[in-house]
Amino acid sequence: MEEPEDSPMAESLQMAFEEPASFLEHIGALRKHLVRAFLALILCAVVAFIFLSPLLEFISRPINGLDQLTAVDVTEPISVAMRVVLLAAFTAALPYIVFEIFLFIAPALSRRIRLISLISIPLVVVFFFGGMAFSYYLILPVGLPVLLNFLDISTQIRPSSYIKFAINLLFWIGALFEFPLLAYLLSVMGILSPRVLIKNWRIAVVVSAVLAAVITPTIDPLNMMLVMVPLILLYGLSILLSFLASGARSGGDEIKSNE
Repeated sequence: MEEPEDSPMAESLQMAFEEPASFLEHIGALRKHLVRAFLALILCAVVAFIFLSPLLEFISRPINGLDQLTAVDVTEPISVAMRVVLLAAFTAALPYIVFEIFLFIAPALSRRIRLISLISIPLVVVFFFGGMAFSYYLILPVGLPVLLNFLDISTQIRPSSYIKFAINLLFWIGALFEFPLLAYLLSVMGILSPRVLIKNWRIAVVVSAVLAAVITPTIDPLNMMLVMVPLILLYGLSILLSFLASGARSGGDEIKSNE
């Protein structure tokens, strides 16, 4: 059986618009992958719900346990449980979700890029967990005392308020930690170049400052710097990985031309 030839992404997009039947087939394939990813998310949510109590204990450790939380609404425990379960389910299902995304876009990629993308799937999980760990073990322990002791006003912590704050922080920092890997893959595909990243480093610094201000709703510079500095370092890592990817891509193209 002959292996299909590699087709660049631009040609695949052109075929999608020129051949409606092929486009509908792509929509059907997308639906299939989305359904499987959603089922994996549901399965992980069921498992997370079974372990809800230890998950709540874990996420409330930065404020010294669940005893520090006071619910004032009868629906708060339900909303809190849903947020914790969804984050845990997404985190657990992330490798499979990324794998389904890979299966959908793989036909539009060359053989080399398919291999690199497949190998990168575990790194997606590693980077996401790294961002969550950074938030949990560094940002929360430093940022929460500032928030709770601001103006020396006694604070009763609502479960919905704390869980929403903590989960948003964990999720978005985890997502932002994916940028270096994304930059590497886009550079391998030839979509992004290190020159573009270097040219826009000033914009990256400003964006990092804005994101730090949004993610950490405090006015003290310490908490903002705790987020801003790692984001800038991640941008620097993205430039380095983009250089490596571009060099490897150029080497591969040179070998092909010699053949």
